[in-house]
Amino acid sequence: MPELRKDPIIGRWVIISTERGRRPSSFSSVSRRDSVSMCPFCPGHEDATPPEIMAYREAGSEPNQPGWTLRVIPNKYPALIVEGGLNREPKGLYDKMAGIGAHEVIIETADHACDIVDMTVEQVRNILWIYRERMTDLERDGRLKYILLFKNHGEAAGASLEHAHSQLIATPIIPKRVAEELEGAKRYYDFKERCIYCDIVRQELSDKERIVADFDAFLTIQPFAPRFPFETWLVPKSHQSSFVEMSDADYTTLARCLKDILLRLKLALNDPPFNYIIHTRPVSKEYHHYYHWHIEIIPKLTKVAGFEWGSGFYINPTSPEDAAGFLRKVLDSDVADQISSEAAGRE
Repeated sequence: MPELRKDPIIGRWVIISTERGRRPSSFSSVSRRDSVSMCPFCPGHEDATPPEIMAYREAGSEPNQPGWTLRVIPNKYPALIVEGGLNREPKGLYDKMAGIGAHEVIIETADHACDIVDMTVEQVRNILWIYRERMTDLERDGRLKYILLFKNHGEAAGASLEHAHSQLIATPIIPKRVAEELEGAKRYYDFKERCIYCDIVRQELSDKERIVADFDAFLTIQPFAPRFPFETWLVPKSHQSSFVEMSDADYTTLARCLKDILLRLKLALNDPPFNYIIHTRPVSKEYHHYYHWHIEIIPKLTKVAGFEWGSGFYINPTSPEDAAGFLRKVLDSDVADQISSEAAGRE
């Protein structure tokens, strides 16, 4: 059974999950043509995965059978498991608890060869909708405090299977990285009585140097102090603390925004491996006034080495202003207009 263990010096929790060590490691080296016949995420191979939690599927098709367009399953090698109690206990000066949580896989398409940038705005919107449904459902579990949604694209970004998918992990504690954001946002709010992310949006709209694209309700920017080259944020312009509280129209706009920036990164950087992470408020609504949800996209262009691990500093060889200017130019107007008209035609 997984365990959560706390570092007593800096307060960081780690997950000890031996089940994760049993994942197949050679699958990513199989060619795309051969891997279709072996891929557990492809239609017809539903018996190779745990039973689905939910799916968007054709009328009349049966659960755990072909006919789906989006499918959510438990991770076969979960970092955390749903069953059991937390059982938090000390062990001398150390703290640990049972590895209770949830670990789910969102299979984004039935088409093995289709990446998210190849999808229509409507298909991307449906992915975002299924994120919302799973988050809303898991928020009802009183044991869980945080729900993190993320996508690993490419082997270097941690994807063990090439079939387009993303993941959800729900934890019984607030992750340290998120807690640091919450603490920083609260300090700013206590001092200025304003959301720092709202002020960042206003500052970026004024400076215009780091904006990649402006999509009405959302802004795509290179952050002022990025850790990595071409690190990109998607930020709602209006104050929203939770990803699940948007209107249906906002999800369509966000889908257009997400497709746009991922296509820019693919064209500009030759389809780099990347991670995107949705940072939303914890399950508790007490953070509503000062936290502002956003998506962080991190292309894997450099490696974290000794200095970064030892100091916590990151060395970034590309300025955000240069990166923003490069990404602004990479999409010609015809492609951008196509994304816009496609979204308008499906709203």
